[in-house]
Amino acid sequence: MKRMTFLKGLVGAAAIAAIGLPVVAQETIKIGEINHYKRMAAFAGPYKLGIEMALEEVNAAGGVLGKPMEFIFRDDQGKPGEAVKIAEELMTRDGAVMLTGTILSNVGLAISSLAAEKKYVYLASEPLADAITWSKGNDYTFRLRSSTYMQAAMLAEEAAKTDAIRYATIAPNYAYGKDAVAAFKKALTKLKPEVEFVAEQWPALFKIDAGAEAQALERAKPDAIYNVTFGGDLAKFVREGGTRGLFEGRNVYGLLSGEPEYMDPLGDEAPEGWVVTGYPWSEITEGPGKVFVDAYMAKYDDHPRIGSLVGYMTVQSIAAVLEKAGSTDSEAIRAAFADLPVSTPVGDITFRAQDHQATMGAYVGTIALKDGKGTLENWVYKDGADYTLSDEEVMKLRGSGN
Repeated sequence: MKRMTFLKGLVGAAAIAAIGLPVVAQETIKIGEINHYKRMAAFAGPYKLGIEMALEEVNAAGGVLGKPMEFIFRDDQGKPGEAVKIAEELMTRDGAVMLTGTILSNVGLAISSLAAEKKYVYLASEPLADAITWSKGNDYTFRLRSSTYMQAAMLAEEAAKTDAIRYATIAPNYAYGKDAVAAFKKALTKLKPEVEFVAEQWPALFKIDAGAEAQALERAKPDAIYNVTFGGDLAKFVREGGTRGLFEGRNVYGLLSGEPEYMDPLGDEAPEGWVVTGYPWSEITEGPGKVFVDAYMAKYDDHPRIGSLVGYMTVQSIAAVLEKAGSTDSEAIRAAFADLPVSTPVGDITFRAQDHQATMGAYVGTIALKDGKGTLENWVYKDGADYTLSDEEVMKLRGSGN
């Protein structure tokens, strides 16, 4: 009898614990954050710090919907299949109310597809491929950062002001690189129809043979070069191109090349004179951008990278959409994203209802050397709302169902 009573007590305790678990799980609002923390640490590390800083601020101010917000960080190793597996676990096991993250566009596209299938909201914070919000866009995927087309159009605007006619391009051979070249061609040709593209180089991502690529570009004798390489590939290309004189007497336009994540490692080899998109954190002297830089440096004793800014704005965007939705229900969150306004360090942005793309812009400037390292000079912040396709073009790309 004592054994029976004891066993009943265990069963009862287990039942109470099981009943209590969902209550505990709802003490915070969980967001599933999937990224390539080891494979792309230069970007993902500062990105995570930006998230954590914003989370502290949001939760110190009372959280969201009366509860603290919590991010569950998971590493997908930069593999689409692993990212999808993790996303399903976050949705079904971990209680995440929505998903965010990723840097590589092929991974972002994989999660986007799953989001559409499962009717689960995904905020693509960083992946830049145009397909994410256009040709493969869906009702449940939204993007924070300015797209490939938007940033390429900003550089094309600068290129059109010069006398260069013959252009060569170099870009990693995957979704982002393909989109980046197509976007630059489209935008520049529209502004200056007489331009011609005389060479295209497509090195495998993170496997560039920079010497061979530089030689191939030199043989084409272009007036200007459009570069989309980043990370270790960028460093190798800059070094080999500089050694071979590839950049001498030529205009070079670099997508992302001015971002601290990719420019800082170059040190005094930073390619002076390149016109690039980037993040001139040290030159921002006023407004919300300066407030963010100062707070970040005070907290981490280090300067912010573009990843830091994107991570911080990711939390701001999610907090804003949840407050607007008034709920953690997927359909409520999806609906609330339509024309959602968010105040950020770069100013006010809006998530466009027509293509789910935020109007976050980009900084465009020229690389210069200062104290032995690269910085941006003559930079300007360009509003993303001014560098996108028309609503009619967007509708054609997205199709009638999205």
